[in-house]
Amino acid sequence: MRLSKVSLKRWVASGTAFLFLSSLAAGQDNHLTAREIISRIQVHVGVPWQSETVDTFKAGNPDTPVTGIAVTMMATMEVLERAAASGKNLVITHEPTFYNHLDKLDVLKQKDKDPVLAAKLAFIAEHNLVVWRFHDHWHRRNPDGIEAGMAHALGWEKYQDHGNQYIFALPETSVESLAVELKKKLGIHVLRVVGDPQMKAKKVALVPGASGFQKETLALEMNDVDVLVTGEPREWETVEYVADAVTQGRHKGLIILSHVPSEQAGMEECTRWLKSFVSEVPVEFVPTKDPFWKD
Repeated sequence: MRLSKVSLKRWVASGTAFLFLSSLAAGQDNHLTAREIISRIQVHVGVPWQSETVDTFKAGNPDTPVTGIAVTMMATMEVLERAAASGKNLVITHEPTFYNHLDKLDVLKQKDKDPVLAAKLAFIAEHNLVVWRFHDHWHRRNPDGIEAGMAHALGWEKYQDHGNQYIFALPETSVESLAVELKKKLGIHVLRVVGDPQMKAKKVALVPGASGFQKETLALEMNDVDVLVTGEPREWETVEYVADAVTQGRHKGLIILSHVPSEQAGMEECTRWLKSFVSEVPVEFVPTKDPFWKD
């Protein structure tokens, strides 16, 4: 219903307008807290929330009002600086912030007095940042959120095995050409390969991150898998296994992307997903820089 000019004047004069506008202004300042956003993630993630998980708050006050969300692969010092500079105070990271899987502050000899750790903690406190890890449940989704993002970044969705999301039947190529494609599409500075560069490859297993010897060799033991593409294998485990297989004349190869590039696109996928149900604050993907460089 539209107010007449006389009614509008009386409404303003009565003070009701002031109270109404004040309540609107207050509502605009009433941002979601970090805890509320994480609760929303737990509802939307699509898998039961586990009590034993690393997906917890790592730093900051969970009840802090959120001005913006920075989604990243790893909350490095450089990522935290970029998040703070852009006015985003909730950092959602896939990997640890404090140099160990459980983000414990006492694994270093000097504990939180260690100069590097202390400087990082001080920066987080100074800029009122909140850091939350999103690892276990993003992997537990079906499809795995990281694998889905990597397949999308590589344009491999159409080659993905319907029964095993980690296996891809690619058009025949050489190991060398496959390595070049991965390096270009993922923007990798340094990439390492074990095996004959001219070996023909059709079936590829993409097992990102640091999945461990058991999962990596499970893929390599499949007779029709030619190449394992992974992030951070132990050199005295999977690398040695593939090197021995090559020496024995087996049709196997290994491409090591390093950890960050092997999962980075999965957190970009997470950013797209998060935007579908969080609209009250800006949500931005802040890529983690590849720390390695080629001489």
